[in-house]
Amino acid sequence: MAFNTAEAADQLLGEGDIPPVHEVNAEGTSPFLLTSDHYGRILPRALGDLGISESELSRHIGWDIGIAGVAERMANMLNAHLIAQRYSRLVIDCNRPPGVASSIPVMSETTAIPRNEGISESERAARRREIFDPYHHRIGAVIDSRLRDERPTVLVSLHSFTPHYAGVARPWHIGALYNRDTVLPKLLLQHLRSEGDLVVGDNEPYAASDLTDYTIPVHGEARGLLNTGIEIRQDLIADQSGQQRWAERLARIFAAIEMELKPGLLAR
Repeated sequence: MAFNTAEAADQLLGEGDIPPVHEVNAEGTSPFLLTSDHYGRILPRALGDLGISESELSRHIGWDIGIAGVAERMANMLNAHLIAQRYSRLVIDCNRPPGVASSIPVMSETTAIPRNEGISESERAARRREIFDPYHHRIGAVIDSRLRDERPTVLVSLHSFTPHYAGVARPWHIGALYNRDTVLPKLLLQHLRSEGDLVVGDNEPYAASDLTDYTIPVHGEARGLLNTGIEIRQDLIADQSGQQRWAERLARIFAAIEMELKPGLLAR
């Protein structure tokens, strides 16, 4: 597996590379603003294949399997704005505080990422400047605009998780993740449990925090927005039919939640 070892000191993305930010339904009128930090698994040309195989890149370490299809369908069903990030989390993880070890991992689960070892500070800065920052600046700008226009804004961060981790099966079909905001997650948990056919995680298989997450703490909690993270088990959304079913289910649930939140909480 050959990869380019030259430093991308001044520029990471070049000719043939696509912009990091992907948007769907930017004019959507829903109060829900959807984000997808691990939507894609593209690699910048300058980084080659990062020293890993295509089979490794297509695993969860490279992206959130299935969430792109769910997120786009939800955006259209809810008439909601989706902001997503196209590059692999192995280049830079857009849901990690910059500077932490998992931001640009040299090891992901049990897989070494050779191209991430020993990179210079200038390359780290380039990855942040050209991928991480444009994505989060766009989310921030959209929230700024919505708040100026006094548009109700509720942040929903969409992710997927593996059916097994470290050899242990994960029983949950879906989880609601939160830290300080218990209003929206509480409603979401109530609706998910009322479905009757789901094993629902309450801050499982992960819990949101300032140390391990970025999107919810920075764009949701720090801005005073109602917010929640959603994790869907990947085997349930690995194909288009599964993505369609889950998008329909979640769109129906969030439409009901919107009615329950109106008018007071959405205007806070």
